[in-house]
Amino acid sequence: MRSGERPGARGGAGRPERAGRPDRGDRPFRDRPQRADERPRRTDRGPVRSAGADRGRDSRPPRPTGPRIPDGVTGKELAPDVRRAVQSLPSESADVVAKHLVASGQLLEVDPEAAWQHALVAQKRGGRIAAVREAAGIAAYKAGHFREALAELRTVRRMTGDDSYLPLMADCERGLGRPERALDLATSPEVAGLDTPAKVEMLIVAAGARHDLGQHDAAVVSLQVQQLRTNSRAPWRARLWYAYADALISVGRTAEARDWLVKAAEADADGETDAAERLDEIDGIVFDEVWDDEDDEAEDDEAEVGEVEEAEVEEAGDRAGRDEDDATDGH
Repeated sequence: MRSGERPGARGGAGRPERAGRPDRGDRPFRDRPQRADERPRRTDRGPVRSAGADRGRDSRPPRPTGPRIPDGVTGKELAPDVRRAVQSLPSESADVVAKHLVASGQLLEVDPEAAWQHALVAQKRGGRIAAVREAAGIAAYKAGHFREALAELRTVRRMTGDDSYLPLMADCERGLGRPERALDLATSPEVAGLDTPAKVEMLIVAAGARHDLGQHDAAVVSLQVQQLRTNSRAPWRARLWYAYADALISVGRTAEARDWLVKAAEADADGETDAAERLDEIDGIVFDEVWDDEDDEAEDDEAEVGEVEEAEVEEAGDRAGRDEDDATDGH
């Protein structure tokens, strides 16, 4: 079942379907339940298994499913609070969930799709734990599965009452092509209660939504906030400066944008943005334009020299012709 879909979907004439068995009127007579006083009958499907054999068969651990756990992962690498929450599961499930959560976290930045697959296994076995749903939501977001990410993050918010997921949820709405819904979340009353990093993230997402709607000037204005002039070493400053530079570029204010890209590149120690590459791009465009102008000027100079030389040759030829005519007349 895909994340976000509800089990027990209603079927037929508005009546819930019975999981695993048909309606009474559809059941053939030969499949009627066996009475307690009836002896098991042999059929062409082989001998009847004893109850003890069935219990032994069911007691075997299920075959492992999902992606392979990376070597060295034990599950003990989880943060203490997450590990305590996971240990509330049955022991076998707790071990599997813990290992897949660790694997998902390790792969999140290098292979988001693999991280999502690990988180999905953890979610299927430990979905009642908020930390597991959070990991699944973040991994789905990183892998570009915005619909699944939004469903998981909504669930986490209901489970915990934590509004800090709102910026991520708004960006999922953008990823689904719904910038208006992203702006609705950005202007919801709950945003006022967010801490500064989350508020800044929401500002960046809202500016992106305005870009999606073609409201580029509005995006510039929306980012002209007090935090833009921060003197602190806050981890979000590089992202905010980069977003503002991007907004300035969209309205043709490239020279101003370059100054903010320089600030963003200097502050971005973790490489969260491509500010340095954008700087090279801007400088390269300026350099190419200057280089082209110089080439054009050189070509113009060469053309002028060629025209002068051609005129001088023609004039010399005319003089030679006149001298020859004078010599003929004198003879």
